[in-house]
Amino acid sequence: MKIEDFCDMSKFEDIMKNWALSTGLATVAVGADGKYISGCYNFTEFCIDLTRGSAEGCRRCEKCDREGKGIYPCHAGLMDFGIPITLDDGTVLGSVIGGQVLPEEPDEDKFRQIARELGIDEDRYIEALHKVNKKTKEEIEASATLLGDVINMYVRASYATKMNQEIMDSLKEGINLAAEQIVIANQNTKQIETYSSRQRILALNASIEAARAGEAGRGFAVVAEEVQKLAQGMATTSVNIKKVLGEVTETINNLNHINIKNTKND
Repeated sequence: MKIEDFCDMSKFEDIMKNWALSTGLATVAVGADGKYISGCYNFTEFCIDLTRGSAEGCRRCEKCDREGKGIYPCHAGLMDFGIPITLDDGTVLGSVIGGQVLPEEPDEDKFRQIARELGIDEDRYIEALHKVNKKTKEEIEASATLLGDVINMYVRASYATKMNQEIMDSLKEGINLAAEQIVIANQNTKQIETYSSRQRILALNASIEAARAGEAGRGFAVVAEEVQKLAQGMATTSVNIKKVLGEVTETINNLNHINIKNTKND
């Protein structure tokens, strides 16, 4: 299951973009497979161009993306975050990751050492480092938690809407099918009534003929009586079926009315 299957991704992007604009923090959303499902917002030259631009830096960054949870220091010395995107049942659909900020004034010697390890020009690395925003750990945590809460509420609400729509579609299909079956049942009930009427006439005629035959028709009279009972039973069954069908029809009409009302509201 993918977030893109049931979320309006333009609204998803708006949440990400507006959050990045208001906090100054970098962020991007990834699916369960680790691939980007949103734009990259506020990504710094220090991270995206230089650190990830080197083979070793990219390898370390991808490892942090996979393993980082909550608020954590990345391998390059910045503060990052990873907030899972989940459904109410705990199913993980992806995560929002980002940060790329400094929690304090940087130790240049430390970052020069990182640049050498990654094969990056030290002076350019330090120059890019000084363009990175500074936030306290508390500010980063509050901002990341807010983004995670909003994204998760949006995703879960979108999923619930999709599930509700599927239920409504299934209900509509069931109502239509039931309505068709009731028409058939009503037609069959009319046939039962016809058969019952014919059997009553047949039983009456048989009784008359049995009476005329006297003693010789006694056995035939028993058969005629049983046919008459069967006809009466069919008539009673027909009445009961019609009553039940009437109740079911009323229920289906009510459900169909609700469905039409909900469709108009949508």
